[in-house]
Amino acid sequence: MYDDYEVVIGLEVHAELSTNTKIYCNCTTEFGADPNTHCCPICTGMPGTLPVLNEKVVEYAIKMGLATNCEIARFSKQDRKNYFYPDLPKAYQVSQYDLPLCEHGYIEINVDENTKKKIGITRIHIEEDAGKLIHDAYTGDTLVDMNRCAVPLIEIVSEPDIRSAKEAVSYMQTLKSILEYLEICDCKMQEGSLRCDVNLSVRKKGDTKFGTRTETKNLNSFKSIEHSIEFETKRQIEELENGGTIYQETRRFDDVKGIGYAMRSKEDAHDYRYFPEPDLAPIVTSEEYIEKIKNSLPEMPHIKKDRYVREYGLPEYDANQITASKYTAEFFEKTVSLCNNPKAVSNWIMSDFSRMLNEKEIEINESKITPENLSELIKLIDSGKISSAIAKKVFNEMFETGENAMSIVEKKGLIQISDEGLIKEIVERVVQNNPQSVADYKAGKDKAIGFLVGQVMKESKGKANPQLVNKLLVEILNS
Repeated sequence: MYDDYEVVIGLEVHAELSTNTKIYCNCTTEFGADPNTHCCPICTGMPGTLPVLNEKVVEYAIKMGLATNCEIARFSKQDRKNYFYPDLPKAYQVSQYDLPLCEHGYIEINVDENTKKKIGITRIHIEEDAGKLIHDAYTGDTLVDMNRCAVPLIEIVSEPDIRSAKEAVSYMQTLKSILEYLEICDCKMQEGSLRCDVNLSVRKKGDTKFGTRTETKNLNSFKSIEHSIEFETKRQIEELENGGTIYQETRRFDDVKGIGYAMRSKEDAHDYRYFPEPDLAPIVTSEEYIEKIKNSLPEMPHIKKDRYVREYGLPEYDANQITASKYTAEFFEKTVSLCNNPKAVSNWIMSDFSRMLNEKEIEINESKITPENLSELIKLIDSGKISSAIAKKVFNEMFETGENAMSIVEKKGLIQISDEGLIKEIVERVVQNNPQSVADYKAGKDKAIGFLVGQVMKESKGKANPQLVNKLLVEILNS
């Protein structure tokens, strides 16, 4: 049944911009203050106040437009989007309707390791955020916090080019990466500074006409996006198969219960009664201004990835994973500059480090391990002072405590034994105590040597140089 249908998805992504002040006033955009302490008569829409556009908002929006291959409007305007909601004190939101700042762009996403796909971007426009409702489960009351009112947003609207939950997550991850590199959004999804609405419909495979879409609002994690798409796709298919009707509606997704539910019927553009914002002048951008912004753009993830493959000899998969995060790429480059072993740095980041960061749900720049610490650990391995097995134990302690590698090695007496005479004594003892494994090896069972190596490492408490152990074992067994 499900295989007979195709899902059609478009995302509306809202990114809060990292400006110091709000879009139309001087109130701070800082997150986490006491309710209603970061607002003023302008951002709460008091009568007689006049907004003044923050120029940084325009600059940041154009940066995102250029980074996503958009056409930049030389003339655009702002509009009033009229609707009532308790956290929208003006009863309208200042946004952009028919003349947005950026249009007709695209980004490339990785569908899998070998497949890329181009996702169209319809538009990127600027707007103000609304406040926040706080529901008190104990009293049943609903309170409103206006601190978020008029925090500047860009809304990035995709074409309906996405065909699976996996593609939607890849698209969001790619946008997040671009925003981080541009340093225009902190992308803290748990704080709501990056969130998206999923527009979704289903149709029979082979059909060209879109089905009726629903919009699931305010998803602020990759997991939520993936699970909500899977739930809504299944729900719509089952509804159609049972002879039901899909209604155009706005929905929410409950992360804990793993289910979506309807909130209200979905509005069309005419329901918002858009009209030009009379208190704000049009936005006129010159060629020189756009060119100046273009020249200020940093090296973007896809360009950095190609450079890592070319300069550092990294596999494309490794380079793609490392450059996906600005913070990981910065950590990688700093560590490589200190130890000059890019493949070793990549291996640590891609394996143990990545796993532990995921478990803690933190970014690499929030961990206790610094590039200086990791480069020191790699130098200890490269110089033969510690083995790879010991390095893993040292790394685990570094991750938990932030202590540097050499201090841990010295404190715990973990310096690798590379004294050939001392190792030979241990090898001879192990050979003498394990006659059956020796006989197995001489009978052609090469795997027996692995057991003997393990016994030597056990007796040396993991400190014997593994290369020397193998060399001496082979010499003694074949003598």
